[in-house]
Amino acid sequence: MELRTAASPRDVKHYDTKRLREEFLIEKVFYEDEIRLVYSHIDRIITGAATPVRKSLKLLAGEELRASYFLERREMGVINIGGNGRIIIDGKAYDVESRNGMYIGMSAKDIVFESEAPETPAKFYINSAPAHMTYPTVLIKREGVPSKDVVIIKEENKKRLGSVEDSNLRTINKYILPGQVESCQLEMGMTHLEPGSVWNTMPCHTHDRRMEVYLYFDLPEDAFVMHYMGEPTETRHLVVRNEQAVISPSWSIHSGSGSRNYTFIWGMVGENQDFDDMDDVRNEDLL
Repeated sequence: MELRTAASPRDVKHYDTKRLREEFLIEKVFYEDEIRLVYSHIDRIITGAATPVRKSLKLLAGEELRASYFLERREMGVINIGGNGRIIIDGKAYDVESRNGMYIGMSAKDIVFESEAPETPAKFYINSAPAHMTYPTVLIKREGVPSKDVVIIKEENKKRLGSVEDSNLRTINKYILPGQVESCQLEMGMTHLEPGSVWNTMPCHTHDRRMEVYLYFDLPEDAFVMHYMGEPTETRHLVVRNEQAVISPSWSIHSGSGSRNYTFIWGMVGENQDFDDMDDVRNEDLL
């Protein structure tokens, strides 16, 4: 598990491109037949992925957590962006198809990731946050029939926003948030931009009470997203390629424009779970 410390906005304004990338960009998220994670001191979020291809992968706490098992004092959200797979939690198997996800509550001990077929391996993208109580573990589907252990994303949590004229026509699918899937502090979802749309999260905003991580994907090899970060009057940018992630501190804006349309997963942890608790920044005030 890689460890990254927090950063002050007073320092970040002096970073060059190399330092910005070292601090905030996760250049490789998915490693074949491995679980790789990044532990950030920013709200103690852990970001990474399990990519089982030819073997099962068991999630271990590692020395960094000083815990008996990974979710001893944590909760976790997972979204699969690869082929179909399964997650086995304390002996119970959940089939997690592509673009579906899971919320796994604190105290789940044995967590194993598997792919249905090595030719089309699952890619389980992970966000984890500290937790203070246990909420139910559930499978999260975009479509289907709900049951005791299965939650279907509600229609009101499939938001179609933006316009063709503003190049930001997109659909936001909210997987984990109050009223949909309960958690201690983690919120998670996926946004897809329509062809011809390239801008996300505009007008941009900050939220001092939460940090955020973006995973960009569905990009061909020669495409990229220009991710904008920094204080509203001290903006910086990162060139982000397919299946790379960006850690965004609470004081930083977080938006992007792509060389073509794309999809991204957003995950938030912090002080509150009010999705609309944002400090909006007018386009005219950006520098």
